Amino acid sequence: MALFRLPVTTPPTLAPRGRGLLLRTPNMSDYAQWSDLREASRSFLTPWEPIWPADDLTRAGFRRRLRRYTEDLVEDRAYPFVIVREEDDRLIGAVTLANVRRGIVQSGTIGYWIGESFAGRGYMTSALRVLLPTLFGELNLHRIEAACIPTNTASARVLEKCGFSREGVARRYLCINGIWQDHYLYGLLEEDFRG
Repeated sequence: MALFRLPVTTPPTLAPRGRGLLLRTPNMSDYAQWSDLREASRSFLTPWEPIWPADDLTRAGFRRRLRRYTEDLVEDRAYPFVIVREEDDRLIGAVTLANVRRGIVQSGTIGYWIGESFAGRGYMTSALRVLLPTLFGELNLHRIEAACIPTNTASARVLEKCGFSREGVARRYLCINGIWQDHYLYGLLEEDFRG
């Protein structure tokens, strides 16, 4: 028996919106915008992400990604969202809640990216502020975690503006751009968010 698991057999349909943004599960019709934005932002994103698979931007690669997302949603392991600017229905980035742990933990880890042409304009801070009530509400989480490379000051600022506290440093925590790198660890508790 899984304690504190969501009391449903099918994944919830989550589409939080606000601040001019809609966050929703990606679908195949997003492929063109997603791949164009990722390709245009490749050099901007490369220092902060794992090495991209060779077929990452292909239609087949995107289809595999969507299948994995569906499996993760059904198993309550991860919740992926694309970030869409409502004024022009433009995909500007994405955020994923991954590593969902239930039982006595009730937590998950967020990761995110924004297209280079949309960076530095407050979109990611707004997207997280729109998403957090859903994570603590509908998904019934107690704690949200995040990590960022210490030199990624923009990402650290986003987390801190959204109420996350820096809790420590994990040495050689993730393999980013082919190198095991230290990361700042951040956490946000439901009571801190609601308080």
